[in-house]
Amino acid sequence: MSHNPNQPRLFERATEFPDPDAQDRLARLVGMDDKIHTLANLLGVLVNPEGLRKWQQKHHADAGPLVDSVIRRPPLVVLSGDVGSGKTELAETIGDRVARQQKIPVTLMPLSLASRGKGMVGEMTQLVSSAFEQALSVAEKLKSERGVARGAVILLVDEADALAQSRETDQMHHEDKAGVNAFIRGIDRLANSGVPAAVIMCTNRLHALDPAVRRRAAEIMVFSRPTTEQRLSLFTRNLAGLQFSKSELTALVQATGETTKRDHGFSYSDITQRLLPAAVLEAYPDAPIRAARVIEMAQSMQPTPVYQAR
Repeated sequence: MSHNPNQPRLFERATEFPDPDAQDRLARLVGMDDKIHTLANLLGVLVNPEGLRKWQQKHHADAGPLVDSVIRRPPLVVLSGDVGSGKTELAETIGDRVARQQKIPVTLMPLSLASRGKGMVGEMTQLVSSAFEQALSVAEKLKSERGVARGAVILLVDEADALAQSRETDQMHHEDKAGVNAFIRGIDRLANSGVPAAVIMCTNRLHALDPAVRRRAAEIMVFSRPTTEQRLSLFTRNLAGLQFSKSELTALVQATGETTKRDHGFSYSDITQRLLPAAVLEAYPDAPIRAARVIEMAQSMQPTPVYQAR
């Protein structure tokens, strides 16, 4: 993928699936089995509808209109949720499941925030249009006139509200509105072209997305902080081999949940990227990890504040 050094980079580094690292990261998303299943099936249908057609012919030969209504949905999925809820990790790795299920290579193209440009007149519109043009160009080469697609493209837009903020906002600059228009046109063009491509948008400000963008979403998936059962599963998996007792795991679950002093518990990233690494690094290199100490650390650590919309 060529890049003009005089222009902001449109995409972060692309990822090709299947990929063993992505498969492992996806498996670590404890408590998200339903979301993984739903998202993989949805993306699979959007980028490779031939699979759904074969399923229809086998199980519901007369259900063509119903299947058409599923296939013809816009190729857009919105993942919404609080900071650290796992939505971006899922978006970055779900392509591996899609590639393995559909038996085709999948390319993840993460859109860079640099695509917003520097506010120059017409720049944001041009950059967003160019990003969709590149994604479309890659996907067109993978399109099959008959049968299974030869591959697929997933365009990832993290912090999506930075690019597709509601045009109904009074303070919104004309250039930003034009950029949102370009974004919507890009989604529509992917849909109308029938190429094996889909867009995943991640945001913790669902309300801030433009209504026209939300209406085009084939699915809006909402992510929350891990429940009591999900935290227990997370600790049981990650602390396997440390021989923590059931009561010690229960104490950890309680320490990372809601308390009388706060109305929110730990996020996934609070546990996997803060608490557990801190426990390992404190014990290393001379002592084993002690359950009592991990519980103390959990009790003293403050979880990431819940995102407050402004």
